[in-house]
Amino acid sequence: MNDCEYMRTALQFAKKGAGWTSPNPMVGAVIVKNGKIIGSGFHERYGEPHAERNALRSCTETPAGATLYVTLEPCCHHGKQPPCVDAVLESGITRVVIGSADPNPLVGGKGVRRLKESGIEVSENILKEECDRLNEVFFHYIQTKRPFVVMKYAMTMDGKIAAVTGNSKWITEEKAREHVHLQRHRYTAIMVGVGTVLADDPLLTCRIKDGKNPIRIICDTNLRTPLSAQIIRTAKKVPTIIATCCTEKEKQLAYLHAGCRILTVPEKNGRVDLQNLMPMLGEEKIDSLLLEGGGTLNWAALESGIVQKVHAYIAPKLLGGQSAKTPVEGIGFHSPDSSVRLINSSITQLGEDFLIESEVDKHVYRNC
Repeated sequence: MNDCEYMRTALQFAKKGAGWTSPNPMVGAVIVKNGKIIGSGFHERYGEPHAERNALRSCTETPAGATLYVTLEPCCHHGKQPPCVDAVLESGITRVVIGSADPNPLVGGKGVRRLKESGIEVSENILKEECDRLNEVFFHYIQTKRPFVVMKYAMTMDGKIAAVTGNSKWITEEKAREHVHLQRHRYTAIMVGVGTVLADDPLLTCRIKDGKNPIRIICDTNLRTPLSAQIIRTAKKVPTIIATCCTEKEKQLAYLHAGCRILTVPEKNGRVDLQNLMPMLGEEKIDSLLLEGGGTLNWAALESGIVQKVHAYIAPKLLGGQSAKTPVEGIGFHSPDSSVRLINSSITQLGEDFLIESEVDKHVYRNC
């Protein structure tokens, strides 16, 4: 095996931490000696030991003289855990192979520098693109202090998210819906508008075995969410935030008693100002956000420039209907030239359905 193959193995370990490490990155590590993997590990949960220390702890023989493959630059500062660089130096490892540089200002090359100054051979940027992609959420959050926003919707091939009657169950089949629940586990929070709550009364939980429920966020300008809604009735069990422009204390009190948290946000064009909401969520350590609203919220999110990625689940169905709802509504952009451009798209088949994942092109995305 060469450096790239060992790094791919480290990446596979890193992915095991998906959904549990937030707001920390996912990191995997393998230790190789005489052409054999003698230790492996990954960052399993936020606040627990990092990948390097887990890999060292698992070694089947002394790591002295071995090579460490790690998907992200080892940390060199004290946080909830001691610096991983110290553990590497104490272990007798003589070479470290790194996938991504750490953009965290507390690290930012200092880990690599300390290793080199201590006589460790360091190779950088091995499978950098794959390693960077793994932690796109962390990289965005650590540099902007705002959540990484993924707009998700399911639609038919003629672009409808519901029938003309409003019935939307189910656009996609079971395999695609299972994939959505994996994303609810992966991302820290899920956000909808009050219109979605009124129309569908969703629970917005993760329904995969051993999955983690996302923090649920409702954008509700005037506090119209019914106290009988499933989200409100389960707020003491699943963290729930209502972002509102309503400052009436009596109105807020009913939701507070139900177990919700209230974030009072400035108003923009008669709605919650999403640009103002994002740093508020960042302060709550919400590093990622799955947007599962309807066309109104999706348009507001695009117009405000908060979206980094789009997940479009496409069902091979045709619903028709001039007034049937579409994924993005609002007033729309004036011409194709002023549209939001999507790049680096990939397609995954999920049963009979398809998932198209695309990045938002920041270079042409206004307000981004």
